[in-house]
This record gives sequence, C-alpha cells and structure tokens, in this order.
Amino acid sequence: MIEVENLSRAYGDCRAVDGVSFEIPAGQIVGLLGHNGAGKTTVMKMLSGYLEPSGGSITIAGLDLADNTLAVQDQLGYLPENLPIYTDMGVADYLHFAATLKGLQGEELKSALRRVIRDTELQGKLINPIATLSRGYRQRVGVAQAILGSPKVLILDEPTNGLDPNQTQHMRDLIQAMSATATVILSTHIMQEVDAICDRVLILRDGQLALDETLDSLRSAVALQVKTSLTTARLQELLPTLQINSCGDHYSIGLPPGDDLDRAAALNKAAALIATTISQDGGQLFYLAPEVRDLETVFREVSLREEVSHAA
Repeated sequence: MIEVENLSRAYGDCRAVDGVSFEIPAGQIVGLLGHNGAGKTTVMKMLSGYLEPSGGSITIAGLDLADNTLAVQDQLGYLPENLPIYTDMGVADYLHFAATLKGLQGEELKSALRRVIRDTELQGKLINPIATLSRGYRQRVGVAQAILGSPKVLILDEPTNGLDPNQTQHMRDLIQAMSATATVILSTHIMQEVDAICDRVLILRDGQLALDETLDSLRSAVALQVKTSLTTARLQELLPTLQINSCGDHYSIGLPPGDDLDRAAALNKAAALIATTISQDGGQLFYLAPEVRDLETVFREVSLREEVSHAA
C-alpha cells in the first residue's frame, strides 16, 4: 500500500529526514516513534503531500505521490499534530465543511457524517462552538475529519492527545476497527499506545530509520536472565559457547551465533544447559527466565546509540 524509497528532506544544511526507506502493506497499523526532532512529523507531512521531499519517492496504492498528488490525497485521512479545526465554527458545521472539501455530497455526505459522529462520540456536542470544547473533544473533532470518507490510508499524529483513559481506549478501538479497511501510520510519544494497537514499529533517529521491526518479533526473547552463585569467570569457563554479560545482580546470557533461527527451541536448549551445568558444578541457581525486550527498553537503546554517536 505504501512504499517509501530513500526519502529525504533538507532545510538548508540541516537534513531533517535522511534516506528513509520502508514498505507498509494494506491493513497494517504502524507506530512511528522518535525523540523530538527525529523527523517523525516531517515524514508524515511528506506522506500526506503537504511537504515536498528533497529526494526519494513515495508510492501510495500504486500511485507516485509526486505525479498524482490530488489522486493520492483523495485516499488519505490526515490528523496533524496541530489540529486542523476552525474554532469559530460549530462542530456540525465544521464537519460538514470538511466533508464537502473531501468531495462528499448528498446521501453519501450525510451517511459519512452520521458515521464519524457516532464513531467519535460527538453526538452531544454538535451545536457547540469548537472554541468552547475541551482539549479532548477538540481532538475527537480532528479525528472525525480525518476519517471522513473512509480513507484507505490514515496518518495520525498524536491521536489520543488530551483524551482521558476511557476516551483513549475508545480511540484505540476505533483505530483498530479502521485498520480493517485502511493502512494506519500512528505517531505518538506514548509507548503503551503502540504496544496496545500497532503491528509494527519504525523508530527514527536523527532523521534516519534506526529500527523497523514487528511488535511480535520485538517482544520475542533473545537471551536468558540468570542469577547464580557462580562467578562470571566460572560461568564463562563452563559455558564457552554462550554470550555471557554481567548486568548488576544478574547475568544476561545470549544464544550462540546462528541459534536465533528457531529462537524458542534455542532458548529452551540453552536454559537446560545452563541449569544442568550450574547444578553439576555445585553452584546455586536462584533465577532463570527468558529476557524479553519491551518497547520502552528498545526505544532507550536506540536513544542511547544516538547520544553515543553525537558524543563521538
């Protein structure tokens, strides 16, 4: 559905986005992460056709964005970080206006308005001026305009910003429901948001793509946590084929090179070897469990690499 090849955007000597490439199939929900200034918003603006790339290409639904901007934008729903709403208008008037801008008319327009008002739970605010709404309700109005017309691609920048926990869960459910007919790119600073609804994560660092991984793969264990009475030197002597790293009060023991092809089986084999070896050597084994990375850990690892590279 979306193909991005060597995408770049420069502002003078500053390269906000530098050679980013990825593909997203139809129906996938992708989290776009990165620190402030990493290039997330710039990428989303280029995907929407709002900002022209300095280099590279974007293809959406088989159409080159540069040559078919309007045709591609007809298939997009976009929620920028700064809400695209006119606060002097009422909610119903604004959504009607947004629908006409998307080319909806007649019964199609009425049906689309009923659907997005229901989906974003705005029924009780239709005659209210947007200026009088809370931050959460303004956010819902922004999301409502983005999903008008059932777009094939949804680009959402901080969609749950300002929502309370119940509203946030409702928005998560709505985004997941939309993915049945749309490809979704979601940018957020809230890791739980990505963990809850995304299939895949892209992490930008200093304008470049630092990580592209599915959430299932990211959550898979890649090592074992071990607490034992044996010393590091003794463990390394007894288990020369394993990668042993001391981590404070425990060890992180990785698999031998090549054994991660069948990760679950390799971890079970390594766990049995570790337990048996420690027992036979007369040591005590206090703890043995898979070491699972979570999204926040991975994000910190990527950020640390950024700090190290800048320091160098």
